Amino acid sequence: MILIAGLGNPGRQYEGTRHNMGFEVADRLIERHNIPQSGVKFNAMFGKGLIGGTRVVVMKPLSFMNLSGGPIQEMAAFFKIDPENDLIVIHDDIDLAPGQLRIRKQGSAGGHNGMKDIIRRLSTEKFIRIRVGVGAKPKDWDLADHVLSRFDEVDRKAVDEALDLAADAVEMIVTEGIDAAMNRYNKKKASPKEEKPAGARKPEDPAENV
Repeated sequence: MILIAGLGNPGRQYEGTRHNMGFEVADRLIERHNIPQSGVKFNAMFGKGLIGGTRVVVMKPLSFMNLSGGPIQEMAAFFKIDPENDLIVIHDDIDLAPGQLRIRKQGSAGGHNGMKDIIRRLSTEKFIRIRVGVGAKPKDWDLADHVLSRFDEVDRKAVDEALDLAADAVEMIVTEGIDAAMNRYNKKKASPKEEKPAGARKPEDPAENV
């Protein structure tokens, strides 16, 4: 069994924001594979199903981004998941241009608060992660404002394509392995806009826990 965790913040006010890329990929996988909702456990929405004949659990932590590690740790323990072999985490990354993907077998948190908490709770950096680019923070913006903002039309199109590719990548990891997915999807090009996104809108009511 493989645990697939898409990171984000719960609540309608955060839908479509940069920080919710993991939630959006999880939703695509749930829809594609008709994974039924199994309810809420360990402060996370989750469902159990099959991808390519392999049993999977797809989850979306409801703990807010900074505390993502607790639900993932508890879900992994409950389903007897070995994080170093059978966990895939999907999250946003401000160091990548909108529409760019990076798949890694392991690594540091890279300044991402959700990843920091997951690494702390699991006591390991050795788990698969798929990073979805959301663009660098504009010079005069607060980081929280940036990750809780939404994309302009051009970047949103690039990001939607990347989210579909991220779901494809999860499927390939499950069915063919991490190396095959890295070879294919780490070569994908970035958004048409190479630098920081323009026209982003600041959120009206940013959360403390981002």
